[in-house]
Amino acid sequence: MDTTMDNDYKENDYLWIKELLDYPANLETNLGSFRDTSQINLPLDPIECVIFQDRAKRAIRKIAQNKGHILMVGRPGTGKSMLANMFKEVLEKSIGDYLRPKHSVVAYPGKDRNHIRFAYETPARADSVLSDIRAAIEVARNNLDEFNLTDQIQSARRVKVALVTATFLSVGAGFFFPPAFIAAGLTGMGSIFMYMQENNHRAQEKIQRETHAGNQNDVKHLQDLVPEILYDPRKDKDLMARVSEPSARNMKGGFRHDPYQSGNLHTPCHKRAYLGAHAKSPIIYIDELKTLIKVGYMADLLEIMQNKEYILEGGRSTGSGAADRSENHLKADNIIVACCNHDTLQYLQEEGDGAFLSRIEDKGEIIQMESAVPETPENVKQIAQYVKQEVDNLADEFHDAWGEVIEREGYESVKKRSEHIYGRRLPQGFKLTAREFSKAAVLEIAKELRCRASDGKLSSILRPINGIIKSAEFEAVMDNAQLVEPVHVRNALQEHLSLEGGFSKEIGEHKKYLKKYISSMTDSIGYVVGLAVIHSKSSGQMHGQPLPIHCQINVGNADTVVAPGKIGDIAKAAAQNVRASIKKVLTNIGAPYVGYEMYVEYIQAHGGVEGDSASVAMDIALISDFIKQPVNQRFGVTGSLTGSIILAVGGVTEKLRSIMDPLLGMEGACIPWLNKKDVEPLLINAENEYIQQDEVPGIRIYREDNRQDPFDIYFCKTKYNAYKILMGLDKAKVEARMADRSQQDLAFMQNLKAS
Repeated sequence: MDTTMDNDYKENDYLWIKELLDYPANLETNLGSFRDTSQINLPLDPIECVIFQDRAKRAIRKIAQNKGHILMVGRPGTGKSMLANMFKEVLEKSIGDYLRPKHSVVAYPGKDRNHIRFAYETPARADSVLSDIRAAIEVARNNLDEFNLTDQIQSARRVKVALVTATFLSVGAGFFFPPAFIAAGLTGMGSIFMYMQENNHRAQEKIQRETHAGNQNDVKHLQDLVPEILYDPRKDKDLMARVSEPSARNMKGGFRHDPYQSGNLHTPCHKRAYLGAHAKSPIIYIDELKTLIKVGYMADLLEIMQNKEYILEGGRSTGSGAADRSENHLKADNIIVACCNHDTLQYLQEEGDGAFLSRIEDKGEIIQMESAVPETPENVKQIAQYVKQEVDNLADEFHDAWGEVIEREGYESVKKRSEHIYGRRLPQGFKLTAREFSKAAVLEIAKELRCRASDGKLSSILRPINGIIKSAEFEAVMDNAQLVEPVHVRNALQEHLSLEGGFSKEIGEHKKYLKKYISSMTDSIGYVVGLAVIHSKSSGQMHGQPLPIHCQINVGNADTVVAPGKIGDIAKAAAQNVRASIKKVLTNIGAPYVGYEMYVEYIQAHGGVEGDSASVAMDIALISDFIKQPVNQRFGVTGSLTGSIILAVGGVTEKLRSIMDPLLGMEGACIPWLNKKDVEPLLINAENEYIQQDEVPGIRIYREDNRQDPFDIYFCKTKYNAYKILMGLDKAKVEARMADRSQQDLAFMQNLKAS
């Protein structure tokens, strides 16, 4: 091994690369001694069911002891909701019997029709009082005289008899005095009318007696005064209320609208009152503070957190409840458990000089949820626990969905019914039960967690991984395998993609054919395969993809670099840095420098490019065009160039995975030396070995079994190490050819001016 003065690597550097090969064995040791997840015992402490978030778990325990408020800040999928549930369970088991409300909230009529009063009574006492009141009203109803219209009937009868008598007298007089017949006709018609009036009163009396409407109307004013129980602690056993969209209605309560506001039908306001989470729940979990900010409830929440009481008011400006309010306060001694992301936290810091955060810190803590955690032996052990928990959760889901069918008809019936779901025959012995993960399969999950983070950490955004574990379970079920094996996890990874992952996969297919086309149509001079990533907003995962780049250097008067297209400011600055690096090399070797126009093209990068991770690729492509040396199109390259040194970039693991598909035809990649740890997860469940090309160390990973289909990864400290791998030229040869090109360009320019 040559370690002469031109070598950028020291003896220890080669030892460090060889030590990377021990990573899979060390990871397997740190996972623990088990064959499959059936041998893993889950913790009894509910808080320990949340993995990775050790700092958050310590804070939760401390806050639970003090009954303080909690604000958890972090990305979706880091376990905020699960920690909130565990916090509730811990309080439930420890002091839940003291936290749970013991008094009913009873509403009484207030000083007028728009006011009510509250009282706190023990449920038994409230029931007793209300029972006595209702019994008294029932007695009053039963003691009322029966509804009757006797006076009206008797009066009509007397008038009728008088008119009938007058009629007969008038008829008798008419025989002696004929005009008396006219009076007889009038009194006769009057008697008939009074007869109808008497019958009408009798019918009305009968109807009223049958419907008892008279009794109801007589005691309605008493029923309107009966108190109303708004909250009974015996009926609400849950300590925590989950509020996804906080507002005055569901947090404080209010008054319902009364559609019968006229006559004697209106409903008194104490019977239309209802309570929100503040008055009923010891713990309030606000799932996303951003919604609370949008609806403008923050001011009310701050006041209630400070005073621990509030007046119930009608929240609407219109409707029958607009003017209703309580005369006394409702108690609101709540523990607030809230979640938000970092952009909401920034708003909370600015809004009201951080008043909400101040109240949280006064009697609680703001907990930063980790998006990634160090790969310590303790955290690695938690991966196996996490997988076991998800296996048990899936077993519960199977039981909930198919338990009744299994109990009544057996697993064979489940198989037949499942065949209707899948539309095909299922294998013999198909049994819908959750499979345990083999240790090798757990290693695949650890690999995925490591790939989705950087800097040698494990991703703690676990919600997307839950779907992968379940998909792997179904793969094993469909194979009728005894355990979930690595192949099932790999298949699940191919199927279970986020929106950006599916988009990246489509782009990868396009880039595969694009790369083959470019390689077949060009001499590979000025062309290089860069590596890029796109970020998933939902899962936080990075998805790698190859990025073909073409560069040209033309002699001319303008000393510029042009990078057309939709590229960001950092990418433009990287192009300028590459130009400065090339000029510095020409200056150092004493080559004459003439004006050069440099062009950088990101081939079909329609979505735009940002970042400096393509600066090494740009430099190689420009030098390739400058000295007319082809670039190996079967190798990708990534790295940030400063002078001649290559610095670390993000997403290297995903970038490498994106070009390891054998169908793409790539044979390897050059990555920054500082990113050497990012290769470790790719070594899991794969054969590998140490390699070296001249002084540049690397690792060979076999993509197929039996050491087939090698993929070589080289760790480059300087751009000259990358020249050696991609163009086969060392530093001296590259600089000599750059000097020759510069001399030729100078002579060309001089001849051009002379002519």
